[in-house]
Amino acid sequence: MKPLFDKIWDSDFVWSWRHSPVAITATLILSALLVCSVGATWIAPYDPFDLGTLNLLDALKPPIWSPDGTADYLLGTDGQGRDILSALMYGMRSSLLIGAGAVIGAMALGISLGLIAGYAGGAVDSTIMRIADVQLSFPAILIALLIDGIARAVFPGNLHEIIAFPVLICAIALAGWPQYARTVRGSTMVEKNREYVQAARIIGISTPVIMFRHVLPNVLGPVLVLATVHLATAIITEATLSFLGVGVPATTPSLGTLIRIGNDFLFSGEWWITIFPGAALVLLVLSVNLLGDWLRDALNPRLN
Repeated sequence: MKPLFDKIWDSDFVWSWRHSPVAITATLILSALLVCSVGATWIAPYDPFDLGTLNLLDALKPPIWSPDGTADYLLGTDGQGRDILSALMYGMRSSLLIGAGAVIGAMALGISLGLIAGYAGGAVDSTIMRIADVQLSFPAILIALLIDGIARAVFPGNLHEIIAFPVLICAIALAGWPQYARTVRGSTMVEKNREYVQAARIIGISTPVIMFRHVLPNVLGPVLVLATVHLATAIITEATLSFLGVGVPATTPSLGTLIRIGNDFLFSGEWWITIFPGAALVLLVLSVNLLGDWLRDALNPRLN
């Protein structure tokens, strides 16, 4: 028998990845960004949000290749003397955590409602899908802004920074669940008429067990592709909200906050403060989207 690694390496899924230069490049870029963000505490040259380490005399230093650049700050510093490279690593970690949390929340809600709508049918299906249709008629950013505004009005001001992360995750998740619900509903309506579902009903298996143990594994393929693409959308939504000043607090900035801060210096010549966070956001989203496109093709049996 072949070792497990050889079986995985020779599988159709990995073979497709090995023969796709775009997928390999996107994986390498995304892996490097993940390592830098997750390991920012140990990899970053400085802690950009430790006020005790900041030196205003080092403010607005250009990148190392500029005439006034220094090797201490490879990508320069901002108006407070923070190292841009270190700020990128810490900011990307915040964006990834919020994006991943929002995708998980949207998947949990959307898959559950999609299974219920597709399996139950009738009035339950119509009610859930009409709610999804109404929500899909509004841009996701407006839904997220509405939820964030309600949270800020309900909770006292001294709690805004504490609840900023969970509120932002919930806002983006609630804006994205209809896509999962519609996808799962369509697949569930096909699967519920299969022989294995009818056999499970005959032997007396309960409806929730049939939905989540038997039907769910057979509808997850399209959901995984959708989750990959939604991760990029969630990161962009978080960056947009932070750029508008309603995202994470300034004490824990994300890529959107860094871009907003740098925008104030863009026309005064300190272009690096906003260009590098913007480039990092583009690389992150582009690599995730490219992997999502490859995953869609790899999991589509009509293209194999």
